[in-house]
Amino acid sequence: MLLPDKIILARLLFHYRAQERSVLANPHEASVRRRFEDTAYTLCVLMGERTAREAATAAERYLGGSGHHTVQAAPPLGLGSE
Repeated sequence: MLLPDKIILARLLFHYRAQERSVLANPHEASVRRRFEDTAYTLCVLMGERTAREAATAAERYLGGSGHHTVQAAPPLGLGSE
């Protein structure tokens, strides 16, 4: 199995966690939910998991432990800045 680049994965996991908090704060905001679902899908594909929770757990494990130190240090992806 091919493994994703750790820097890209850390950035994606950072965005996933941030968007997860946004969805919890604004559960009825369609654009926030859509962005979160897109990020969750990408995380699932990269990690080869069926659910976002499993993918996030697998990503944290792959990044070394909880992944918090790696994820917090990851700069934003810069999506949508083109």
